[in-house]
Amino acid sequence: MLNENGEIIDDVVIFRMDENRFWVSTLFVHYLKNWFDQHKGSYHVTYQDITSTLSMYAVQGPKSKDMVNALVKEPVDAMKFFSFAQNEIEGIPVMVNRAGYTGEKLGYEIYCSAENSDLLEEKIRETGKTFHAVEVTEFQIMAWTLPCEAGFMYMRDLRHTNPLEVGLDRGINYEKEFIGKDALLHIRENGASRELIGFTVDEPDVFIRSKHLGGPGEPVIVNGEEIGRVSKLVYSYVLDKNIGYLLVKKGCVKPGDKVLLHGYEAEIHTLPFI
Repeated sequence: MLNENGEIIDDVVIFRMDENRFWVSTLFVHYLKNWFDQHKGSYHVTYQDITSTLSMYAVQGPKSKDMVNALVKEPVDAMKFFSFAQNEIEGIPVMVNRAGYTGEKLGYEIYCSAENSDLLEEKIRETGKTFHAVEVTEFQIMAWTLPCEAGFMYMRDLRHTNPLEVGLDRGINYEKEFIGKDALLHIRENGASRELIGFTVDEPDVFIRSKHLGGPGEPVIVNGEEIGRVSKLVYSYVLDKNIGYLLVKKGCVKPGDKVLLHGYEAEIHTLPFI
């Protein structure tokens, strides 16, 4: 979802529920509604925030299909990536979506009405014991660390960027008309001036400010010159080191190069991290 300058407002997931009804999944519903308000024009559409009416549980990892099959009435074996289907878990109506934000190659999201969330959560937790599932409730791990390890980005990482700067241009269909298209065509013709890249810091206990926690982020210094800012810094429990993203001038650094972040040495790393 872009503005007229081609800047990303949010990276959303859209479910087509029927011919003229859609679910749009977003972490920034107020931005989405404002964007709809500004651009609906003469279209006869209605939309509302249904967040409070739903609950979602993510079952992710190599055993996720087996675990979900142990829960649902109709097997999910034939589901393709980013497909969804109505299903049932011991009488509870659910919608199962084959997707996820943790970076696992296989995973599912289970949606249910908010009134059934406690019961469904109990059933998921009980079934998970058979598969040695680990329940992750710490926001920093499930929403920041796991996605970052897999090279995923959240909107806080994408704020004030365009798709060509952050590697999302492969999803653009220039044959269609969309808001921000003219700006992106201009950027594509002239080349993006910045790029989002990965980095690691071996020291475990560091103080490096990043934009995903608010503020401009720590300057990235190369040969005494500021070339960009720190977009994200999280701790990777898999790599046992700090990892994150930098938004820098394009072409200034490459994987293996060293930069200074608030006095700490960081190494430029390819994405994904694992």
